[in-house]
This record gives sequence, C-alpha cells and structure tokens, in this order.
Amino acid sequence: MIAFARFFIIAFIVLTVTYIILSIRGRAAARDRLEQEWDEEVQAGDRDAYIEEGLRAYDGSLRRKLILGVYVVPAVVIGTILYVVNHM
Repeated sequence: MIAFARFFIIAFIVLTVTYIILSIRGRAAARDRLEQEWDEEVQAGDRDAYIEEGLRAYDGSLRRKLILGVYVVPAVVIGTILYVVNHM
C-alpha cells in the first residue's frame, strides 16, 4: 500500500507539472495566433483589447478543457491495467 501511495504522489506531481506546461504553451499559442490574426486581418481598434477578448474566449473553450485529459487518461489506463491484471 505504501508503494501505491508513493507512486500516486509522484505521478500526481509529474502530471501537475505536465498540465502547467501544457496550459502555458496553449495560452501562448493562442496569444500568438490572435496577434498574427490581428496583424494580418483586423488592424482596427485596440490590439491589446482584441487579444484579451480572444484569450477570455480561449479560457472557456473546449481546447482548454481537453488539457485536463492529462489527469484523466493516465488514471483510466492505470485503472484498466490494474483491473485486467487482477481480475482476468
């Protein structure tokens, strides 16, 4: 049981670091895309306001929520492996 707790803690730390990195990179990519879109197409109004509005839309988007799969997918895989090994 101690080994499982140790594995769980280490896995949680690694997944949290991965989640933070993916979140930062995703937000940076969205910002870059919005900046490029404004430079190429919009060029009217306040650039910073346009980018902030786009980032608010990104925060509520499905793409942002899919990053949470970093926690879900490994848990499902590990749970499936444990079930198959112990019950089949």
